[in-house]
Amino acid sequence: MMTRKSIPRRAFLRGMGTAVALPFLDAMVPAFAAPATGKPPVRMAFVYVPNGIDMRYWNPDYEGPLAELPRILKPLEPFKDDILMLGNLTHNTGRALLDGAGDHGRCCGSYLTGIQVKKSTVDIKAGVSMDQIVANKVGGQTRFPSLEIGLEDARQSGDCDSGYSCAYTNNLAWRSETQPLPPILDPRALFERLFGNGVVLSPEARVREAKYRRSILDFVTEDTRKLESGLGPTDRRKLDEYLSSIREVERQLERAEKDNARIDPRMEKPYGVPADFAEHFKLMTDMMTIAFQADLTRVMTFLVTHEGTSRAYREIGIPDGHHPLTHHRNQADLMEKVAQINCYHMKQFAGWVEKLKSIKEGDGTLLDNSMIVYGAGLSDGNRHAHEDLPTLIAGSAGKTIKTGRRVVYRKETPMCNLFLGMMDRMGVQTDHFGDSTGRIDGLDLT
Repeated sequence: MMTRKSIPRRAFLRGMGTAVALPFLDAMVPAFAAPATGKPPVRMAFVYVPNGIDMRYWNPDYEGPLAELPRILKPLEPFKDDILMLGNLTHNTGRALLDGAGDHGRCCGSYLTGIQVKKSTVDIKAGVSMDQIVANKVGGQTRFPSLEIGLEDARQSGDCDSGYSCAYTNNLAWRSETQPLPPILDPRALFERLFGNGVVLSPEARVREAKYRRSILDFVTEDTRKLESGLGPTDRRKLDEYLSSIREVERQLERAEKDNARIDPRMEKPYGVPADFAEHFKLMTDMMTIAFQADLTRVMTFLVTHEGTSRAYREIGIPDGHHPLTHHRNQADLMEKVAQINCYHMKQFAGWVEKLKSIKEGDGTLLDNSMIVYGAGLSDGNRHAHEDLPTLIAGSAGKTIKTGRRVVYRKETPMCNLFLGMMDRMGVQTDHFGDSTGRIDGLDLT
């Protein structure tokens, strides 16, 4: 007779004001539960890259099963069975049909809202974004209804001409027509939100705290020891890997903060933000992985850099600004630099996909139980094209999406048709969103 004690799904390791949520463990499934009871939840995230993509190196010259991937997608070659490429999706609402906030503002502001965004001298207006509709439905089951994350602020980089433009180019998530949800840019701020008490410290207080900082895992040692004593070998391994990933994030944060202090202690840079783009990307996605793994949230948006960014990528030998490069006027040398930036972004994303795929969960992986959209609000940045947007999904949403393929739709198919299918998989049933004309075909396994 089975007597294994079941652990509540919302269990925490606690100690000294710290609460560390647990990953999905086998011991969380009641001994005699039906198989569906212990099924991991489906997670959803959007990874948005700015200024369009060189579509010559994005679109394969075939449909159907994925074979050799084009240049920009090469980093995903080991995971091509885990991705679905979607062609001819369009955001007509990003075009200048009415007065608007500029192409870059419109394409970003309408990306998850699916409506024409406006700019006036009085206010801004977008709409409730798709991620927030889902968060309003499923967010009560997690600690955070959603998380908004990014790597750069247009106001700090000087890439916006007014507060109105910044509102659009800086935000993917919108709680209401006039309320964007700004992304968290500072890794330390994200870490404290996930595991800390949420208190915002002054720079001086942060320095004092860092001097005496201990790992959060030190405070939950006793709870961890008690939990491990009742776990089987598989769950002990899962728990150890999970806690090790939290500790590694702490180490990365410590290194970034020390590096920033060495560079210039007076620099006006968010505390703990690495100077290196790849390091910053990995640190944020590592924490996004933890947030999904511990079911702290099931909905996230990740603005890789803000729309219209003029960021330079000196680490790969490109001192030119990204946005000016995309207006290359078909000059081969400038187009090559854009392609290199696109490849660099994809390399970082592929690293996150690899991380998600490495984590076992239920009868699959964390990637299997997710659907991560990677894409942009523009295709050709040179002409500000809003059709055939670069779009792929990594993960199969609990094995309900048939991956390993490329599907090309009728031209001008609304991106919002895809969103309806994604909302279905998150348990949100609606017949219309944005400019949708119906549900998208070709996602299902059948």
